[in-house]
Amino acid sequence: MASSSAPKASGEEGITNTTVAFLGPFHSYSHQATKIVFPDAKWQLQPTVTIKEVFDRVQSGACPYGVVPFENSTHGTVTFTLDNLADRAGEYADIVVCDEAYLDVHHFLLGKRLPPSYSSSSSPPPQPPQQNVQNQNQNQNAVPPTDLSHIRRIYSHPQAFGQTAAFLRRYLPAGVETIEVSSTSRGAELAAADGDGTGGANASAAIASEWAGRACKLDVLARCIEDRDDNTTRFFVLRRRGGREGRREGGGEGEEGGDVEDVGEGDGDEEGEGDDVYGGQQYKSLVSFTVPHRRAGALADVLDCFRGRALNLTSINSLPSLDAPFQYLFFVEFEGSRFDDPEGRVGGVFEDLERVAQRWRWLGSWRNRRGRR
Repeated sequence: MASSSAPKASGEEGITNTTVAFLGPFHSYSHQATKIVFPDAKWQLQPTVTIKEVFDRVQSGACPYGVVPFENSTHGTVTFTLDNLADRAGEYADIVVCDEAYLDVHHFLLGKRLPPSYSSSSSPPPQPPQQNVQNQNQNQNAVPPTDLSHIRRIYSHPQAFGQTAAFLRRYLPAGVETIEVSSTSRGAELAAADGDGTGGANASAAIASEWAGRACKLDVLARCIEDRDDNTTRFFVLRRRGGREGRREGGGEGEEGGDVEDVGEGDGDEEGEGDDVYGGQQYKSLVSFTVPHRRAGALADVLDCFRGRALNLTSINSLPSLDAPFQYLFFVEFEGSRFDDPEGRVGGVFEDLERVAQRWRWLGSWRNRRGRR
Protein backbone atom coordinates (compact mmCIF):
# COMPACT_ATOMS: atom_id res chain seq x y z
CA MET A 1 0.00 0.00 0.00
CA ALA A 2 1.33 3.43 -0.90
CA SER A 3 -0.02 6.93 -0.78
CA SER A 4 0.20 8.96 -3.97
CA SER A 5 -1.25 12.13 -2.48
CA ALA A 6 -1.77 13.67 0.91
CA PRO A 7 -4.74 12.25 2.82
CA LYS A 8 -7.68 14.58 3.18
CA ALA A 9 -10.20 14.57 5.99
CA SER A 10 -13.84 14.60 4.95
CA GLY A 11 -15.03 18.09 4.09
CA GLU A 12 -11.52 19.58 4.00
CA GLU A 13 -9.58 20.80 0.97
CA GLY A 14 -6.32 19.90 2.68
CA ILE A 15 -4.49 19.90 5.96
CA THR A 16 -1.60 21.91 7.35
CA ASN A 17 -0.88 19.66 10.35
CA THR A 18 1.07 16.69 8.96
CA THR A 19 1.67 14.74 12.19
CA VAL A 20 0.59 11.12 12.53
CA ALA A 21 0.46 9.41 15.93
CA PHE A 22 1.30 5.71 16.22
CA LEU A 23 2.02 3.20 18.97
CA GLY A 24 5.77 3.52 19.45
CA PRO A 25 8.56 3.59 19.96
CA PHE A 26 10.22 3.77 16.56
CA HIS A 27 10.91 0.41 14.87
CA SER A 28 7.68 -1.09 16.23
CA TYR A 29 5.30 -2.97 13.94
CA SER A 30 2.92 -0.01 14.24
CA HIS A 31 5.72 2.21 12.99
CA GLN A 32 6.17 -0.07 9.96
CA ALA A 33 2.44 -0.01 9.24
CA THR A 34 2.35 3.78 9.59
CA LYS A 35 5.15 4.12 7.04
CA ILE A 36 3.12 1.98 4.62
CA VAL A 37 0.15 4.34 4.82
CA PHE A 38 2.12 7.58 5.16
CA PRO A 39 5.36 7.03 3.19
CA ASP A 40 5.96 10.61 2.10
CA ALA A 41 8.60 12.70 3.85
CA LYS A 42 6.03 15.44 4.54
CA TRP A 43 4.41 13.30 7.26
CA GLN A 44 5.86 13.67 10.75
CA LEU A 45 5.41 10.37 12.56
CA GLN A 46 4.99 10.74 16.33
CA PRO A 47 5.37 7.67 18.56
CA THR A 48 3.21 7.26 21.67
CA VAL A 49 3.64 5.06 24.71
CA THR A 50 0.08 3.68 24.67
CA ILE A 51 -2.77 3.09 22.25
CA LYS A 52 -4.94 5.40 24.33
CA GLU A 53 -2.50 8.23 23.70
CA VAL A 54 -3.02 7.79 19.95
CA PHE A 55 -6.77 8.22 20.47
CA ASP A 56 -6.15 11.23 22.73
CA ARG A 57 -4.01 13.01 20.15
CA VAL A 58 -6.49 12.44 17.33
CA GLN A 59 -9.51 13.45 19.42
CA SER A 60 -7.80 16.64 20.61
CA GLY A 61 -6.77 17.58 17.08
CA ALA A 62 -3.07 17.47 17.95
CA CYS A 63 -2.66 14.89 15.16
CA PRO A 64 -5.06 14.64 12.19
CA TYR A 65 -4.39 10.90 11.90
CA GLY A 66 -3.44 8.01 14.15
CA VAL A 67 -2.49 4.39 13.46
CA VAL A 68 -3.31 1.57 15.91
CA PRO A 69 -3.21 -2.24 15.69
CA PHE A 70 -6.69 -3.73 15.60
CA GLU A 71 -6.39 -7.49 15.17
CA ASN A 72 -3.96 -10.28 14.42
CA SER A 73 -4.75 -13.31 12.28
CA THR A 74 -3.27 -15.66 14.91
CA HIS A 75 -4.03 -14.10 18.29
CA GLY A 76 -7.19 -12.11 17.60
CA THR A 77 -8.37 -8.63 18.49
CA VAL A 78 -6.13 -6.09 20.22
CA THR A 79 -8.22 -5.43 23.33
CA PHE A 80 -6.70 -2.00 24.04
CA THR A 81 -7.83 -0.70 20.64
CA LEU A 82 -11.29 -2.23 20.93
CA ASP A 83 -11.63 -0.74 24.41
CA ASN A 84 -10.96 2.77 23.11
CA LEU A 85 -13.31 2.31 20.15
CA ALA A 86 -15.98 1.33 22.68
CA ASP A 87 -15.57 4.80 24.20
CA ARG A 88 -17.58 3.88 27.28
CA ALA A 89 -16.36 7.01 29.08
CA GLY A 90 -17.40 9.30 26.22
CA GLU A 91 -13.87 10.58 25.50
CA TYR A 92 -13.70 9.88 21.76
CA ALA A 93 -17.04 10.89 20.29
CA ASP A 94 -15.41 12.37 17.17
CA ILE A 95 -13.08 9.51 16.22
CA VAL A 96 -13.78 7.24 13.25
CA VAL A 97 -11.81 4.67 11.27
CA CYS A 98 -10.90 6.03 7.82
CA ASP A 99 -8.51 3.39 6.44
CA GLU A 100 -6.76 0.11 7.19
CA ALA A 101 -3.37 -1.48 6.54
CA TYR A 102 -2.16 -5.08 6.63
CA LEU A 103 1.34 -6.05 7.72
CA ASP A 104 2.88 -9.52 7.49
CA VAL A 105 4.43 -9.94 10.93
CA HIS A 106 7.60 -11.97 11.41
CA HIS A 107 8.87 -12.16 14.97
CA PHE A 108 12.52 -12.53 15.96
CA LEU A 109 13.96 -13.65 19.27
CA LEU A 110 16.52 -10.95 20.04
CA GLY A 111 19.23 -10.88 22.70
CA LYS A 112 22.93 -11.56 23.15
CA ARG A 113 24.44 -14.86 22.11
CA LEU A 114 26.07 -17.00 24.77
CA PRO A 115 29.86 -17.07 24.21
CA PRO A 116 30.93 -20.48 22.84
CA SER A 117 33.15 -21.22 25.84
CA TYR A 118 30.12 -20.92 28.14
CA SER A 119 27.71 -22.96 26.03
CA SER A 120 25.88 -25.49 28.15
CA SER A 121 26.14 -28.12 25.46
CA SER A 122 28.26 -28.90 22.42
CA SER A 123 25.35 -30.66 20.76
CA PRO A 124 23.52 -28.98 17.88
CA PRO A 125 20.45 -26.86 18.55
CA PRO A 126 17.31 -28.83 19.40
CA GLN A 127 15.12 -30.01 16.56
CA PRO A 128 11.34 -29.78 16.71
CA PRO A 129 9.64 -32.97 17.86
CA GLN A 130 7.87 -35.04 15.24
CA GLN A 131 4.14 -34.44 15.24
CA ASN A 132 1.14 -34.51 12.99
CA VAL A 133 0.73 -31.07 11.50
CA GLN A 134 -2.98 -30.34 11.12
CA ASN A 135 -2.57 -26.95 9.44
CA GLN A 136 -0.28 -26.41 6.48
CA ASN A 137 0.33 -22.81 7.61
CA GLN A 138 1.83 -23.84 10.94
CA ASN A 139 5.43 -22.59 11.10
CA GLN A 140 7.96 -25.43 11.25
CA ASN A 141 11.03 -23.35 10.36
CA ALA A 142 11.77 -21.45 13.59
CA VAL A 143 14.49 -23.72 14.99
CA PRO A 144 16.94 -21.58 17.02
CA PRO A 145 20.49 -21.87 15.64
CA THR A 146 22.10 -20.96 18.96
CA ASP A 147 22.05 -21.99 22.62
CA LEU A 148 19.24 -20.32 24.58
CA SER A 149 20.04 -21.79 28.00
CA HIS A 150 21.21 -18.42 29.39
CA ILE A 151 17.88 -16.68 28.77
CA ARG A 152 16.07 -15.90 32.02
CA ARG A 153 13.49 -13.30 30.93
CA ILE A 154 11.79 -12.20 27.72
CA TYR A 155 10.17 -8.82 27.06
CA SER A 156 7.41 -8.28 24.51
CA HIS A 157 3.87 -7.16 23.85
CA PRO A 158 1.07 -9.57 24.92
CA GLN A 159 0.08 -10.08 21.27
CA ALA A 160 3.62 -11.17 20.36
CA PHE A 161 3.68 -13.69 23.21
CA GLY A 162 0.39 -15.11 21.96
CA GLN A 163 1.66 -15.34 18.39
CA THR A 164 4.83 -17.22 19.40
CA ALA A 165 3.48 -19.45 22.18
CA ALA A 166 4.42 -22.76 20.52
CA PHE A 167 8.03 -21.65 19.93
CA LEU A 168 8.42 -20.48 23.54
CA ARG A 169 7.06 -23.74 24.94
CA ARG A 170 9.32 -25.81 22.70
CA TYR A 171 12.69 -24.07 22.88
CA LEU A 172 13.00 -21.83 25.94
CA PRO A 173 14.29 -23.16 29.28
CA ALA A 174 11.72 -23.95 31.93
CA GLY A 175 10.93 -21.07 34.25
CA VAL A 176 11.77 -18.26 31.83
CA GLU A 177 9.96 -15.09 32.92
CA THR A 178 7.78 -13.41 30.27
CA ILE A 179 7.36 -9.68 30.89
CA GLU A 180 4.59 -7.83 29.04
CA VAL A 181 5.43 -4.31 27.85
CA SER A 182 3.68 -1.64 25.76
CA SER A 183 5.19 -2.65 22.41
CA THR A 184 7.63 -5.13 20.91
CA SER A 185 10.23 -2.46 20.15
CA ARG A 186 10.03 -1.25 23.75
CA GLY A 187 10.79 -4.83 24.76
CA ALA A 188 13.91 -4.76 22.58
CA GLU A 189 15.04 -1.55 24.28
CA LEU A 190 14.60 -3.10 27.74
CA ALA A 191 16.40 -6.31 26.78
CA ALA A 192 19.35 -4.29 25.44
CA ALA A 193 19.51 -2.23 28.64
CA ASP A 194 19.58 -5.20 31.04
CA GLY A 195 22.84 -6.23 32.65
CA ASP A 196 24.96 -9.32 32.03
CA GLY A 197 23.74 -12.73 32.95
CA THR A 198 25.01 -16.29 32.73
CA GLY A 199 28.46 -16.60 31.19
CA GLY A 200 28.79 -12.88 30.62
CA ALA A 201 25.90 -12.80 28.15
CA ASN A 202 22.78 -10.73 28.68
CA ALA A 203 20.18 -12.99 30.28
CA SER A 204 17.33 -10.95 28.78
CA ALA A 205 15.74 -11.35 25.37
CA ALA A 206 12.89 -9.78 23.46
CA ILE A 207 10.40 -10.79 20.80
CA ALA A 208 10.35 -8.02 18.23
CA SER A 209 11.14 -7.22 14.61
CA GLU A 210 14.58 -7.59 13.06
CA TRP A 211 14.42 -3.83 12.47
CA ALA A 212 14.12 -3.24 16.23
CA GLY A 213 16.98 -5.65 16.87
CA ARG A 214 19.32 -3.72 14.59
CA ALA A 215 18.35 -0.43 16.21
CA CYS A 216 19.08 -1.83 19.69
CA LYS A 217 22.24 -3.70 18.61
CA LEU A 218 20.86 -7.09 19.64
CA ASP A 219 21.78 -10.45 18.12
CA VAL A 220 19.18 -12.53 16.33
CA LEU A 221 18.79 -15.68 18.43
CA ALA A 222 16.02 -17.15 16.26
CA ARG A 223 14.23 -15.98 13.14
CA CYS A 224 10.56 -16.05 12.19
CA ILE A 225 9.37 -17.61 15.45
CA GLU A 226 5.69 -16.84 14.85
CA ASP A 227 3.56 -19.99 15.15
CA ARG A 228 2.02 -19.55 11.69
CA ASP A 229 3.62 -18.55 8.42
CA ASP A 230 0.61 -16.43 7.49
CA ASN A 231 0.78 -14.29 10.66
CA THR A 232 -0.70 -10.88 9.73
CA THR A 233 -1.78 -7.84 11.72
CA ARG A 234 -4.42 -5.37 10.59
CA PHE A 235 -4.08 -1.72 11.59
CA PHE A 236 -6.73 1.00 11.65
CA VAL A 237 -6.12 4.60 10.60
CA LEU A 238 -8.08 7.02 12.79
CA ARG A 239 -9.23 10.60 12.24
CA ARG A 240 -11.82 13.01 13.62
CA ARG A 241 -15.30 13.08 12.11
CA GLY A 242 -16.08 16.05 9.88
CA GLY A 243 -19.52 16.73 11.30
CA ARG A 244 -20.59 18.28 14.59
CA GLU A 245 -22.98 15.58 15.69
CA GLY A 246 -22.47 13.82 18.98
CA ARG A 247 -23.55 10.50 20.36
CA ARG A 248 -27.30 9.97 20.63
CA GLU A 249 -28.08 7.54 23.38
CA GLY A 250 -31.33 6.52 21.76
CA GLY A 251 -29.87 5.80 18.36
CA GLY A 252 -27.16 6.32 15.79
CA GLU A 253 -24.91 9.12 14.66
CA GLY A 254 -24.39 11.04 11.47
CA GLU A 255 -21.78 13.08 9.71
CA GLU A 256 -22.12 16.00 7.37
CA GLY A 257 -21.22 14.95 3.83
CA GLY A 258 -17.77 13.85 2.74
CA ASP A 259 -16.32 11.00 0.73
CA VAL A 260 -14.89 7.66 1.69
CA GLU A 261 -11.44 8.28 3.12
CA ASP A 262 -8.72 7.07 0.74
CA VAL A 263 -5.46 7.46 2.62
CA GLY A 264 -3.47 4.88 0.68
CA GLU A 265 -3.65 2.85 -2.48
CA GLY A 266 -3.89 -0.63 -1.04
CA ASP A 267 -3.59 -3.79 -3.06
CA GLY A 268 -6.50 -6.12 -3.49
CA ASP A 269 -9.29 -3.61 -4.15
CA GLU A 270 -10.33 -5.53 -7.25
CA GLU A 271 -10.09 -9.01 -5.76
CA GLY A 272 -13.29 -10.98 -5.53
CA GLU A 273 -15.20 -8.88 -8.06
CA GLY A 274 -17.71 -11.01 -9.85
CA ASP A 275 -18.80 -12.83 -6.69
CA ASP A 276 -21.45 -10.16 -6.15
CA VAL A 277 -22.59 -7.33 -8.40
CA TYR A 278 -22.78 -5.18 -5.27
CA GLY A 279 -19.81 -2.80 -5.34
CA GLY A 280 -19.94 -2.32 -1.58
CA GLN A 281 -17.55 -5.24 -1.11
CA GLN A 282 -14.77 -2.78 -2.01
CA TYR A 283 -15.44 -1.02 1.31
CA LYS A 284 -15.92 -1.83 4.96
CA SER A 285 -17.83 -0.13 7.75
CA LEU A 286 -17.87 -0.58 11.52
CA VAL A 287 -20.72 -0.05 13.96
CA SER A 288 -21.15 -0.69 17.66
CA PHE A 289 -24.45 -1.32 19.42
CA THR A 290 -26.17 -2.60 22.55
CA VAL A 291 -29.36 -4.62 22.81
CA PRO A 292 -31.96 -5.18 25.55
CA HIS A 293 -30.39 -8.19 27.23
CA ARG A 294 -33.64 -9.39 28.78
CA ARG A 295 -35.43 -9.64 25.43
CA ALA A 296 -35.11 -13.08 23.87
CA GLY A 297 -33.54 -12.91 20.42
CA ALA A 298 -32.49 -9.26 20.72
CA LEU A 299 -29.00 -9.85 19.33
CA ALA A 300 -30.34 -12.10 16.57
CA ASP A 301 -32.79 -9.35 15.59
CA VAL A 302 -29.92 -6.89 15.08
CA LEU A 303 -27.80 -9.34 13.09
CA ASP A 304 -30.81 -10.20 10.97
CA CYS A 305 -30.87 -6.56 9.83
CA PHE A 306 -27.58 -7.13 7.99
CA ARG A 307 -28.77 -10.41 6.48
CA GLY A 308 -31.97 -8.77 5.34
CA ARG A 309 -29.98 -6.05 3.53
CA ALA A 310 -27.56 -8.62 2.03
CA LEU A 311 -24.59 -7.05 3.81
CA ASN A 312 -21.78 -9.52 4.47
CA LEU A 313 -20.32 -9.44 7.99
CA THR A 314 -16.52 -9.58 8.20
CA SER A 315 -16.04 -9.59 11.99
CA ILE A 316 -17.98 -9.55 15.27
CA ASN A 317 -16.52 -8.57 18.66
CA SER A 318 -17.85 -7.67 22.08
CA LEU A 319 -16.84 -6.01 25.34
CA PRO A 320 -18.70 -5.45 28.61
CA SER A 321 -20.94 -2.42 28.11
CA LEU A 322 -20.59 -1.35 31.77
CA ASP A 323 -24.31 -0.57 31.72
CA ALA A 324 -24.78 -3.49 34.10
CA PRO A 325 -22.73 -6.57 35.00
CA PHE A 326 -22.51 -9.12 32.16
CA GLN A 327 -24.17 -6.93 29.58
CA TYR A 328 -22.27 -6.29 26.38
CA LEU A 329 -21.41 -3.79 23.69
CA PHE A 330 -21.15 -5.46 20.28
CA PHE A 331 -19.04 -4.47 17.27
CA VAL A 332 -19.97 -5.53 13.75
CA GLU A 333 -17.80 -4.88 10.70
CA PHE A 334 -19.43 -5.40 7.32
CA GLU A 335 -18.86 -4.88 3.61
CA GLY A 336 -20.25 -1.56 2.39
CA SER A 337 -19.87 2.20 2.87
CA ARG A 338 -22.24 4.88 4.05
CA PHE A 339 -20.66 7.24 1.49
CA ASP A 340 -20.83 4.93 -1.55
CA ASP A 341 -24.20 3.27 -1.20
CA PRO A 342 -26.00 3.33 -4.59
CA GLU A 343 -28.46 0.60 -3.63
CA GLY A 344 -29.20 2.05 -0.20
CA ARG A 345 -28.20 -1.08 1.66
CA VAL A 346 -26.05 0.65 4.26
CA GLY A 347 -28.47 3.50 4.77
CA GLY A 348 -31.22 0.92 5.11
CA VAL A 349 -29.42 -1.07 7.76
CA PHE A 350 -28.79 2.13 9.72
CA GLU A 351 -32.54 2.74 9.71
CA ASP A 352 -33.04 -0.83 10.90
CA LEU A 353 -30.53 -0.35 13.73
CA GLU A 354 -32.37 2.77 14.81
CA ARG A 355 -35.45 0.63 15.21
CA VAL A 356 -34.01 -2.58 16.68
CA ALA A 357 -30.87 -1.73 18.68
CA GLN A 358 -30.97 -0.19 22.13
CA ARG A 359 -28.35 2.31 20.96
CA TRP A 360 -25.79 2.23 18.18
CA ARG A 361 -22.88 4.18 16.75
CA TRP A 362 -21.23 4.39 13.33
CA LEU A 363 -17.45 4.07 13.73
CA GLY A 364 -16.30 4.66 10.16
CA SER A 365 -16.27 3.54 6.53
CA TRP A 366 -13.11 2.90 4.55
CA ARG A 367 -11.70 1.13 1.52
CA ASN A 368 -11.17 -2.64 1.82
CA ARG A 369 -7.40 -3.02 1.48
CA ARG A 370 -7.35 -6.82 1.45
CA GLY A 371 -10.17 -7.74 -0.87
CA ARG A 372 -12.11 -10.97 -0.59
CA ARG A 373 -10.20 -14.16 0.21
